[in-house]
Amino acid sequence: MLVRDSVLIFGRRVLTRETKPVRRREFISLVGGAAASPILSAVNLRAQQTAMTRVGIVTIQSPTSAPYAAFRQRLGELGYIEGQNLTLDFVNPIRQSEGGAGAVQELIRRKVDIVLAIYQATMAAVVAAAPSIPVVMVAVDYDPLALGYIKSLAQPATEVTGLYLQQIDLAKKRVELLTQALPDVHAATVFWDAASEDQWKATASAAPEFALQLADVQLLDQPYDYEKALAQVPPDFRSVVVFPASPVFYRDRERLAEFAVRHKIATEFAFREWVDAGGLFSYGVNFAAMFRRAAEFVDMIAKGSKPGNLPVEQPTKFELVVNLKTAKAIGIAISPSILVRADAVIE
Repeated sequence: MLVRDSVLIFGRRVLTRETKPVRRREFISLVGGAAASPILSAVNLRAQQTAMTRVGIVTIQSPTSAPYAAFRQRLGELGYIEGQNLTLDFVNPIRQSEGGAGAVQELIRRKVDIVLAIYQATMAAVVAAAPSIPVVMVAVDYDPLALGYIKSLAQPATEVTGLYLQQIDLAKKRVELLTQALPDVHAATVFWDAASEDQWKATASAAPEFALQLADVQLLDQPYDYEKALAQVPPDFRSVVVFPASPVFYRDRERLAEFAVRHKIATEFAFREWVDAGGLFSYGVNFAAMFRRAAEFVDMIAKGSKPGNLPVEQPTKFELVVNLKTAKAIGIAISPSILVRADAVIE
């Protein structure tokens, strides 16, 4: 039935339009729908916020180690809660029959959304087996540009982004600091492995400029036998040992600190965590800070950013950390000029 609407104009009623009356049920439906609209929007927003993000991590380190603690903390600050909207899948390649490749296959089986790649082997395996999975890298012992994992730092143009530290560029500075910290030392040894071979070569290349003679020992089979390695070193080269950045050396940092103190060896490392564990001194980036930034890359990708459009970042701040407690334990004196320049001194 149609109802004619009318209005009074100068005392006369004028018909305006014909309308269909709204039934009570339709009226309730319309009002209810309007009221429900913001509620549904809020529900949809909450669903987006609580969608599970699954991050896969291949590592030989403990999931509770300092870098991953920093990674978790930053994700928490960004609103992620494990078990609610975040899953961190840690896979140890040593426990996989096919090593790093097997670990990546396990992450693929678990259907991870993003891979946090620390090792070059992880990166290679992901690119080969699942090139469509976004990767956030923390590349500290390989060059993603030279290996073709990204097209450029400014525009990766692949499914890979994150952070890249050129360790070989720091090799010369570390040799210089070593000769300044221990001016009476003219011979040292570098322990290196497959992951740190490029760093060893860069260190060997820089040493002559600072009148430093070097011996070297390559560590091959895990667990590394540091006692056997030291026995291979000529006696005149045993007082100082340099450890480049390596996943295994990092994992063994407490063991290496005890080894060095027991043999009265001065040690130089790439990251502060070694010095916190008892190493003598280090020069490098704040490793935990890199992982905090990696968490922010994960967040951006989880919210829809394409890895290929996110520029790869390089750390610009480096810290010198000295452990005076260790210096006293092995009976050496660190040059005052180094102590003045140190960003942190552990006493």
